[in-house]
Amino acid sequence: MAGKDKSKSGKNAGGFDESIYRLEDLAELAGVSISTVSRALNNSPLVSERTKKKILAVAQSNKYEGRLKDRIFMGEPTNTISIVIPPPQGRDSRLSDPFLLDLIGGIGDALKERGCDLLISHLTPTDQESIAGLVGSGRTDGLIFLGQSTIHDQLNALSKMGMPFVVWGAQLEGQQYCTVGSDNLQGGHRATRHLIRLGRKKIAFVGDAEAPEVQLRLEGYKQALEEAGMAFDPMLVRPAHFFPESAMEAIDILLERDIEVDGIVAASDMIAMGAMRGLIKNNIKVPEQVSVIGYDDVHVAAYSSPALTTIRQDVDKAGRLLVGRALRMLEGEAVRSAVLPAELIVRESCGA
Repeated sequence: MAGKDKSKSGKNAGGFDESIYRLEDLAELAGVSISTVSRALNNSPLVSERTKKKILAVAQSNKYEGRLKDRIFMGEPTNTISIVIPPPQGRDSRLSDPFLLDLIGGIGDALKERGCDLLISHLTPTDQESIAGLVGSGRTDGLIFLGQSTIHDQLNALSKMGMPFVVWGAQLEGQQYCTVGSDNLQGGHRATRHLIRLGRKKIAFVGDAEAPEVQLRLEGYKQALEEAGMAFDPMLVRPAHFFPESAMEAIDILLERDIEVDGIVAASDMIAMGAMRGLIKNNIKVPEQVSVIGYDDVHVAAYSSPALTTIRQDVDKAGRLLVGRALRMLEGEAVRSAVLPAELIVRESCGA
């Protein structure tokens, strides 16, 4: 804290009593791990009564002023879970992104059902120490990361430290932490197969394949083409970021190069809506001339014109799974990663 020189004895440099306010300080004074302190303050049955009493005694004698201070004396069981949005890779990381808003809503609803509080961190963790500091600060009990591709190695290191966190995203090679995500390979495959069933022959894929989730959707697209005996054409794969303007530009490039397209698999609903806008701007009818499928099923997808066919990511179920695993980790339980099925939602933008 600025202007204060705190010692581990609970006194400042002038010898006056001063409170501690971080879980890591309390853990060091008690001679236990940060996770043990967090569990003790939450009255977890995994911590012995003797250790709980020891930690509470240290907290009281040092005037612990962390976020959990009142809980120490009142026995309130509420946990706080922080949502952290790492630096982006492919997906827009702004809170205004419709899918992120829907997912945060699913997490928030699940926390409310469990009597827990929600904190959205605007900090951008870039290394192991900054991520660990979010828990060590005492402001939160556990973390949910919305994405991991740019901090995969740091999350592996945190897992070894016993930090309580869960990640929304794809399962990556060498992963040592728990993730919850949709079956992106299945989603890309189902979207492409649906267009093939409708008789589409020139199907484009629009999205930024640098993101691991989009890579899997692109792989599903390729598998569906192969199964149908259709050759993969790299000219039909166009990069686009997760906002409509980028997709409109991708459509313009396809048209400028006279690349024939009669179907589009988009890596997100916002990309799909931008693609539809780009087509209509060029007097190409959707779905009569080009069928379009999105990915996510954000709330506004059903109200676009035409209403968007898409692959649903069930944010309500995702929220329950993320929260459930985070809280179980706080109790010291081992948790496994989960993959949600990808559901095709048929609306007007495909014509069937």
